[in-house]
Amino acid sequence: MVKTVSELNAIRDITKAKMSGYEKQILICGGTGCTSSGSLKLYEKLKEEVAFYGLQDKVAVIKTGCFGLCALGPIMITQPDGCFYSNLKFENIPRIIKEHIVEGNPVKELLYNETVTPDGSIKKYDETAFYSSQERVVLKNCGVIAPDDIEQYIARDGYQALAKVLTSMTPEEVIKELEISGLKGRGGAGFPTYLKWTFTRNAKGDQKYACCNADEGDPGAFMNRSVLEGDPHSVLEAMTIAGWVIGANQGYIYVRAEYPIAVEHLNIAIDQARKLGLLGKNIMGSGFDFDIELRLGAGAFVCGEETALMRSIEGKRGEPRVRPPFPANKGLFEKPTLLNNVETYSVIPQILIKGGEWYAQYGPDGAHGTKVFALGGKINHTGLAEIPMGTTLRTVVEKIGGGIPNGKKFKAAQVGGPSGGCIPASLIDTPIEYSSLKAVGSIVGSGGLIIMDEDSCMVDIAKFFLEFTIDESCGKCTACRIGMKRLWEILDRITKGNGELEDIERLQELAAHVQGSSLCALGQTAPNPVLSTLRYFKDEYIAHIVDKKCPAGVCKDLLTYSIDQEKCIGCGRCEKNCPADAISRTDYIAPGHKLASMVIDTKKCVKCGACITNCKFGAVSKQ
Repeated sequence: MVKTVSELNAIRDITKAKMSGYEKQILICGGTGCTSSGSLKLYEKLKEEVAFYGLQDKVAVIKTGCFGLCALGPIMITQPDGCFYSNLKFENIPRIIKEHIVEGNPVKELLYNETVTPDGSIKKYDETAFYSSQERVVLKNCGVIAPDDIEQYIARDGYQALAKVLTSMTPEEVIKELEISGLKGRGGAGFPTYLKWTFTRNAKGDQKYACCNADEGDPGAFMNRSVLEGDPHSVLEAMTIAGWVIGANQGYIYVRAEYPIAVEHLNIAIDQARKLGLLGKNIMGSGFDFDIELRLGAGAFVCGEETALMRSIEGKRGEPRVRPPFPANKGLFEKPTLLNNVETYSVIPQILIKGGEWYAQYGPDGAHGTKVFALGGKINHTGLAEIPMGTTLRTVVEKIGGGIPNGKKFKAAQVGGPSGGCIPASLIDTPIEYSSLKAVGSIVGSGGLIIMDEDSCMVDIAKFFLEFTIDESCGKCTACRIGMKRLWEILDRITKGNGELEDIERLQELAAHVQGSSLCALGQTAPNPVLSTLRYFKDEYIAHIVDKKCPAGVCKDLLTYSIDQEKCIGCGRCEKNCPADAISRTDYIAPGHKLASMVIDTKKCVKCGACITNCKFGAVSKQ
């Protein structure tokens, strides 16, 4: 049990000495992405090989959280040399241990190619374009420590902020540091954190609660999941501090059940913190009691809204309610409640150790700090990227993201998840921060960032995101329940070639009604993809409506597949792979060819694209 700061420091110093005693550390990613690619088997094989050479006392094998560059998993980093192994296979492990760990010669052909220079020298992983443009604050411990080992967290100054708060700060001083830092809620609303803590502290109530929103539901978003998988104690420490500041003795983490690794690591972390006396009764001898419990969500996107989340914790249907009263005055179980999301909580211990001014050095006025984004879509480096606020979209796409695959052109980025807006290529130098994104019709949101290339149809994209929010609407508001369905029907009509020019005005008018009449942020922001694509890609809507063409070649009802008989050599691959038997052989043999060419029966064609995929001679095209 840790009862004093001295005892906490003793654990820190002993663990630091233990870790520094290893000549090498092998860090293997145990996050969801790499685990799905078999990294746990690699982890066991690494330990087996290290034991085979009798190196257990010299080489530490650590299963960590996410490194960020998910496209290259399974990933492994060796320290202190910083070698970065990517796309590892089980059979690679014995060779790496023998040649690199035992003999001191990194296996270059298994290293991430950007770390091997033309002259054959090896760069450290953090010198690559993906990592060098980032500032890892939230992700400080992810990929560095074993998340299921509280002592490794303590060795990196874990729980020092809690000790500092309990022994030498007042609640007002904590709130002041948060104000100086400029930290805003990272769940999407961007509300100043210090104000939310102040309101809850000042609220009257015999019982208060501190809650964490870990119900991350945006398509393609996995920022919070990765923090919980790789650094769960940062959230527990921050929640305990929050409980002390606002006067709460009970905390709840609402996490979706689809995050099994995050749930497992949270349960382990809570149990470890209780055993050390960092959760529970009389924490560090201060007289302050605080405990945390998990509540599993069933995957309802609307439960990311604060009042719906609290109703779900109570065991009720997850529906938003009218505000005011706000949760700070009347929240969980009708008591004053503080709610922040995972990313917001995770940086608070560092802010309190290093000071609010340290955090405020990142980002412009009104948007201090860093933000974690989940990069997905048509981008080479899918994964997690943490950037200082104000970093341009160009830096994210071209440098961190590594550009667009297959030589395609960047077309747009959907920032802020399904509730965000599409930013066109012409605005690629837009700074990623609250005011700049709002000016171009988008939002920071929780951190989803989907990249689209020239083959993306923006009408179809708007339809896709709207379909998601329709499915996730709780149905309480008429404007949201019915209005969004009508919006989708108009878009569906346009993508099938049955649209009218008047539909553009109908979309804009209906979107305004949905925004202005919906109860919660789901409905209020759901039309954003429609409005932003209309704003920047109106010509695509017109092409669908007037020309009955999809410029990107995505909308099937507007496509026609054909075979250029002069290019076709008659190999028959397209015919063999056509699921609709829509391709047959003609009597025509093009000059220079030996076999008769093929032809597509457009009445039978289901427009699956298999013919284009299987043609090696560029004879098949779509219009």
